[in-house]
Amino acid sequence: MKHTKQEARKRRHYRVRSKISGTPAKPRLNVFKSNTNFYAQIIDDTTGTTLVSASSLNLGLKSGNIEAAKKVAEEIAKLAIAKSIVDVVFDRGGYLYHGKVKAFAEAARENGLKF
Repeated sequence: MKHTKQEARKRRHYRVRSKISGTPAKPRLNVFKSNTNFYAQIIDDTTGTTLVSASSLNLGLKSGNIEAAKKVAEEIAKLAIAKSIVDVVFDRGGYLYHGKVKAFAEAARENGLKF
């Protein structure tokens, strides 16, 4: 049986999530990208709460390109540091580590997040 791209990504994400979990000391930084926008959340999986979130939609950006991913990374790093969150576990959401996801991760590291 052949899976669609989205189904294959979800299968990869479930596989990664079985090994990665966010704790209060080191929450999970999750990314999601659609064709038009880029989203990121910092999540504490022990309580199931989203601590910080940012998206290209909230920032008023018109597209979800690499530049938008970098801006979202800057915003989420700023919000996380304001809540004294520095160490996180990176969850790439089943996406390959290149393009937007790689640009996001590098920009988040440059702005003070450690993972």
